[in-house]
Amino acid sequence: MGFRLPGIRKASNAVDAPKGYLAVYVGEKMKRFVIPVSYLNQPSFQDLLTRAEEEFGYDHPMGGLTIPCSEDVFQRITCCLN
Repeated sequence: MGFRLPGIRKASNAVDAPKGYLAVYVGEKMKRFVIPVSYLNQPSFQDLLTRAEEEFGYDHPMGGLTIPCSEDVFQRITCCLN
């Protein structure tokens, strides 16, 4: 019997994110990550959401959010949220 800690997941080819997760697109190449929805309550992630809303709005053609930062910055922020 095992357990899984919440954290970012590399997205599969599936369009939908698993229950309790949200797809986000990050970086120049719009790399897709699937993150726990619990991140949405974190102040550091809310700063990213504010920037995303100002730059892109909350609509993405692939069904996720576009986060305006590099992959390295995104991974550094989400690493601290785990």
